Amino acid sequence: MTLSWLPNAISLFRIALIPPILFLVVQEQYGWALALFFIAGFSDGVDGYLAVRCDWQSRLGGLLDPAADKLLMTGMFVMLAWGGHIPVWLAATVIGRDVVIVAGALTYNYLFEPVEGEPTRISKINTALQILFVLFVLSRAGFGWPEEITITLLGAAVFVTVVISGADYVLSWTQRARARE
Repeated sequence: MTLSWLPNAISLFRIALIPPILFLVVQEQYGWALALFFIAGFSDGVDGYLAVRCDWQSRLGGLLDPAADKLLMTGMFVMLAWGGHIPVWLAATVIGRDVVIVAGALTYNYLFEPVEGEPTRISKINTALQILFVLFVLSRAGFGWPEEITITLLGAAVFVTVVISGADYVLSWTQRARARE
C-alpha cells in the first residue's frame, strides 16, 4: 500500500487548522495561536518534502498546497492587521499579490490550458519569509520577543519578496500566454 495520499492529507490538515488559529488570534491567545501556526508552517514543509522526495506529487496536491498557504496567510495577515500588530498596507500588499496570482491562474486555466501548481523559487522564499514573519509577530504579541526592529526588517523582506514574486508571476504567465497565441 502506498502513502501517496499523505501530502494531500497534510494540506487538508493545514486548512483545518486555519479556523482555530484565527479564533485564537481574535481571542488574543497568542501563545496557542503561535503553537498551532508553527505546526501549520512546519506541515507545509513536510508535505512538500514528501511530495518531491517520494514522488507523491499530484495535480490535486499542486492545487491544495498553495490554496492552504494562501488561505492561512491571508487569514493571518487580515487578523494581525486588524489587531494592529502589522501595518494594513503590508497585509494589503500580501493579499493583493495572492489575488493577482489566483486571478491570473484562473484566467490562464480558462483561456489556455489547465494550470499546474509550480511555485517559483522567489515564491518559495516569500512563503518562508511570510511564515517566519507571522511566527515572530505572534511571538512578540504573546511573549514580547523578538524586538520590534526584527519584525520591521523581516516585514521589509516580506514586502520586497512579495513585489518581486508577484511581478515574476505576472511576467511568466504573460510570456506563457503569448507563446500559446
